[in-house]
Amino acid sequence: MERDKFILWFEEGGKELVNIIGKKCANLCEMTRLGLRVPPGFAISIEAYKKFVNETGVWEKMQKYVETLGKIEEKGIAIFEEMSQVLRGMIEEAEMPPDLEGEIRSYYEALCERLGIPELPVSVRSAGVESRPGMFETYLNVKGAKEVIEKVKKVWASAYTARAIAFRVNKGLPILGDELGVAVVKMVNAKAAGVCFTVEPIRGDRSKILIEANWGLGEGVVSGGEAVDRFIVDKNSLEIIEKVPGKKTKCVIMAEKGAEWREVPPEKQTILCLTDEEVREIARLGLLLEDHFGTPQDVEWSVDLDLTFPHNVFLLQTRPAKVVEKKSPEEELARRMSTLHREIKIDKAKLKEIQFKF
Repeated sequence: MERDKFILWFEEGGKELVNIIGKKCANLCEMTRLGLRVPPGFAISIEAYKKFVNETGVWEKMQKYVETLGKIEEKGIAIFEEMSQVLRGMIEEAEMPPDLEGEIRSYYEALCERLGIPELPVSVRSAGVESRPGMFETYLNVKGAKEVIEKVKKVWASAYTARAIAFRVNKGLPILGDELGVAVVKMVNAKAAGVCFTVEPIRGDRSKILIEANWGLGEGVVSGGEAVDRFIVDKNSLEIIEKVPGKKTKCVIMAEKGAEWREVPPEKQTILCLTDEEVREIARLGLLLEDHFGTPQDVEWSVDLDLTFPHNVFLLQTRPAKVVEKKSPEEELARRMSTLHREIKIDKAKLKEIQFKF
């Protein structure tokens, strides 16, 4: 990436740029490089954020504000909300430097031209160097260059949510940390979306793939607030060995602007939102990513309502899966025996207490 360039197309980068554009952007670039189906878009570098806060004077204001607070640990949790309001306000209220604004505008308009869609709907997503799932904000169905620029600032500002500040303080990390890259990605008109784990994450079973899905956009799954359809796929044969429909009463869909929760029609609540061929294709793509990155993956995907299979299955994100390692039978037996021993000791203690009372 050229030193004076703050933005690049996904096809121009790869995973080696993680420290420049953040993990999400770097992985989107890498998947594009591999020829996988990724919605087109561009990555705004972390250097763009640094240029913004330095040229606007926001960085100096933020530093001075934090210095006035003294020892954060002694002030109670209410301080995190106050800090969030002040620090986010400093970022969101500052004017974007004209040259940086012009570059973001130019890339967005070029993306619209590439796809032949004026005011193309895009998502504006955070991309930190370190993975912080669910920590920062994402904006969906953003239309027009002016709105994209405003949402880029809001993504930068989301490094200072109360939750993000509290996390860094508790981990002993710098308060003014988590400088973010930003991914600007064409929206998929999703029939269904969700996640794919190329390992069964609870039991740590590496012979299985778990797919969770709901109607509409992926936020209806990753939020964890609604029931989902679950599919278990055999990793070797890609045979679907289990299908469990969830009662999907709500889903997230695109509104006129942004996205919103909607009620799922009763006739669609308990039917599976994916076909068998879509399930197997998602599993296949997940396996490709696991092989390429060399570790089990947590993949976000979406199925486009307007396209035919297999061109309708898109990859939106991948990252290493958090896995609970599967224990050997001997280790599992030892764990159960230890638990049983503790329970017996507790029961004996209760018995003695009862005998003492009498």
